[in-house]
Amino acid sequence: MAAPINTVLTFAQVGQREDLLDKIVNISPVDTPFTSMIGEETAQAVLHEWQTDALAAAAGNAQLEGDDVTFAAASPTVRIGNRTQISRKEVVVSGTANAVNTAGRNKEMVYQMAKRRKELKRDKEFVLCSNQAPVTGNSSTARQLRPLCGWFATNVDRGAGGANGTSSAAATDGTQRALTLAMVTTGQQNAWTQGGAPSYIMCGPKQRGVLTTVMGGAATKFYAVEDKKMTNTIQAFEGDFGLVKIATNRFVRGGQTGADREIVGLDPELWAIAHLTGRKMVGEDLAKTGDNEKGFVLSEYTLESRQEAGNFIVADLN
Repeated sequence: MAAPINTVLTFAQVGQREDLLDKIVNISPVDTPFTSMIGEETAQAVLHEWQTDALAAAAGNAQLEGDDVTFAAASPTVRIGNRTQISRKEVVVSGTANAVNTAGRNKEMVYQMAKRRKELKRDKEFVLCSNQAPVTGNSSTARQLRPLCGWFATNVDRGAGGANGTSSAAATDGTQRALTLAMVTTGQQNAWTQGGAPSYIMCGPKQRGVLTTVMGGAATKFYAVEDKKMTNTIQAFEGDFGLVKIATNRFVRGGQTGADREIVGLDPELWAIAHLTGRKMVGEDLAKTGDNEKGFVLSEYTLESRQEAGNFIVADLN
């Protein structure tokens, strides 16, 4: 069948109104597992410092009756620190773009500033989980903080040629190899021996799947009969040194591309993000220099590693 001759069809009709949904759909992830799990402190200088200490090694302790007291030398605390880093996102919108009737937002500048805040939040997670070199900074060089993987020095499993980060250098990548269950359990044991209790293993999506396999998830399928569903993944791992939850993080090195090359065992109480006073998340309008509206949002922060020996890292994974 065909339409009668001279039927008005939409294909030739003039004056149809636009049908545009008054929403903007954005699925870019904004979860920040690392900064969400750790503590938060306030920094009052661009060099944020703290102290660590340790007890003397346990030893046999038997004394003579009536003996006079002698005094062992006291061990001083260790003073360490990290530089604050400034991260910023900018936006400029023309007066016309602010004035026109737009779908999904009332004013373009407001929408763009809200978007920049989310982007900045992701940038901070990316920086903390990166392998950047710490930089003191000067008038022409931006300060850079010492990131998560740059702090590990005690419980470290690296590939051949790999080296730990320092207060002035990034960690050196070594030869990549496959993750094994022994690597994970040894890291747990070493952290426990030092006095730590890692309660999370943080990894990217690739190593998340490998963890499921090495911990038995691929070989053993669990059925919840009452829910009529099957579970074939590991949400938590309970071993000889306690229960450890798995936290998947897109911003672990290479996590966004599925080429993540490390897992870290974390005790969240031993880490904190420290924001410089009044600069946690600052939005500012800039002076007008023309027919536009300018602004930026910034954050000044650093990573506080309260005691790296209570955590572990398995690096250089393929």
